[in-house]
Amino acid sequence: MTDHAIVDLARRLPQLRLLSEPGDLEHYGRDWTRRWTPAPRAIALPASSDEVQGIVRWANEHNVAIVPSGGRTGLSGGAVAANGELVLSLERMNRVLGFDAVDRTLTVQPGIALEAVHGAAREHGLLYPVDFAARGSCSIGGNIATNAGGIRVIRYGNTREWIAGLKVVAGNGELLDLNRGLIKNSSGYDLRQLMIGSEGTLGIVVEATLRLTDPPPTSQVMLLALPTMDALMDVFALFRSRLSLQAFEFFTDVALKHVLAHGAQRAIDGDHPYYVVTEFESPDEKTQDAALAAFEHGVEQGWISDGVLAQSDAQAAALWRLREGITESLAPHKPYKNDVSVRIGALPVFLHDIQTLLAREYPHIDVVWFGHIGDGNLHINVLKPESLSDADFIAQCEHVTKLLADTLHKHGGSISAEHGIGLVKRAYLESTRSPAEIALMRGIRQVFDPLGILNPGKLFA
Repeated sequence: MTDHAIVDLARRLPQLRLLSEPGDLEHYGRDWTRRWTPAPRAIALPASSDEVQGIVRWANEHNVAIVPSGGRTGLSGGAVAANGELVLSLERMNRVLGFDAVDRTLTVQPGIALEAVHGAAREHGLLYPVDFAARGSCSIGGNIATNAGGIRVIRYGNTREWIAGLKVVAGNGELLDLNRGLIKNSSGYDLRQLMIGSEGTLGIVVEATLRLTDPPPTSQVMLLALPTMDALMDVFALFRSRLSLQAFEFFTDVALKHVLAHGAQRAIDGDHPYYVVTEFESPDEKTQDAALAAFEHGVEQGWISDGVLAQSDAQAAALWRLREGITESLAPHKPYKNDVSVRIGALPVFLHDIQTLLAREYPHIDVVWFGHIGDGNLHINVLKPESLSDADFIAQCEHVTKLLADTLHKHGGSISAEHGIGLVKRAYLESTRSPAEIALMRGIRQVFDPLGILNPGKLFA
């Protein structure tokens, strides 16, 4: 049967690339969650801001929902198209548009991969500091949509700290030029910041001006083995007081087991319940001596069982693989993922509370913890047993997530630290946001997207 609306879109934008083959619909209609059957109406791959505007205006006229799509590496169902939506993929809009040496900014299209942004910054002797394991496949547009964090938030902050300006097509088809790269701008509401973390529900980013910074001084990487969970915060406080930390990442022995089975190399002999990968500035021997002194003090206090200091870039990369390879190593086990955060000061009690909760609710199921202790962000991965059906497993995990959300509410935390709400977490939004906040968020969405065509069902129903 002819889809007259899609025919009209092709007529209006004759250069627009449109896909409708079953394999394309499946590929572009899902993200890494794999929990929903993709069923988009078609896939549009614009090559310009004008085409994006044309698509949004067409969607308003035909009342067609749009799901913006980047690298689709999300873990919350934010890029899922399961109800006949048009997927608007930005993968063809992947160029560097300009570099300003005075302002030290890089202007890019939203479909460019994070790794390509890193490379472009290096070409100018500078650094775009947001970084995480999916750097080769995630896109800047998706990073902005979820305010992505990653492994160096402790030093550099989240994505929003590095966005100097945005061009966005709002849900009504208007092109907004937000902040224009200004450092100081007190002329009313900062709509740029409102767009960051909005998960494509207010507008579609078509251009981003990124702030760059100086490359960090020479750094060193250390892997630590810890005997107890309580030692995590003691060691973090110790190293933060004596060193300039860039990252402080922890994982459990269960996580190590999976990443070793996936091809990583063991760096510390013996079995230990907790591990930390930390990276710190080390411009001279004095700093290295301070790191070794901190390590020795931790051993004396009983907080550290063993450790290794990388002696080369290759060894540093191998140590980082033990942390960054976890997500990929867990993928075959169909993990149910929680991505939560609390204030760093609330972590000690919160860690005990969720350890008790998870041990009680998942007595015979592997639960893999890892995350960013330095910014209060934990990733909890529940691995599906072969004996459980997908439906039964999801039902059990959602029951536990409700209990986890209650625990987060008690500690003033968030059900989503850096992956967004999407479809997966919208039922738990009230654990993080008050009814008044949610009402205001709905009102803001109505202003930017009056017909509700942008990513409907995401963030809140």
